[in-house]
Amino acid sequence: MIEYTNSRPLRIIGPHSEVLTQDNLPPPDTTRWVASRKAQVVAAVQTGLMSLEEVMRRYNLSLEEFYSWQHAMDRAGVKGLRVAWSQQDRLTRRRNQQRADQLVAA
Repeated sequence: MIEYTNSRPLRIIGPHSEVLTQDNLPPPDTTRWVASRKAQVVAAVQTGLMSLEEVMRRYNLSLEEFYSWQHAMDRAGVKGLRVAWSQQDRLTRRRNQQRADQLVAA
């Protein structure tokens, strides 16, 4: 019989090509979430360095908040995690929706 040991990686290559381990991820008491820190946490979950439950517990994140980071990173990479980018993206989507509504109404 084959016994499996913990198959988690001990370290990963992060979004900025840096080596990440559980020890050098953002500290649990982080309150200022800049794009690079968010990207590190998303990468840790995506590569299996930490589970989603561990990340949510460690950083006191909601499932919705983590998924919003993941979605933003999937759409636009690390720059998508910047607050200014997400605000601009929302504004662009609103304008596009208004234009589509005007075309339908015409």
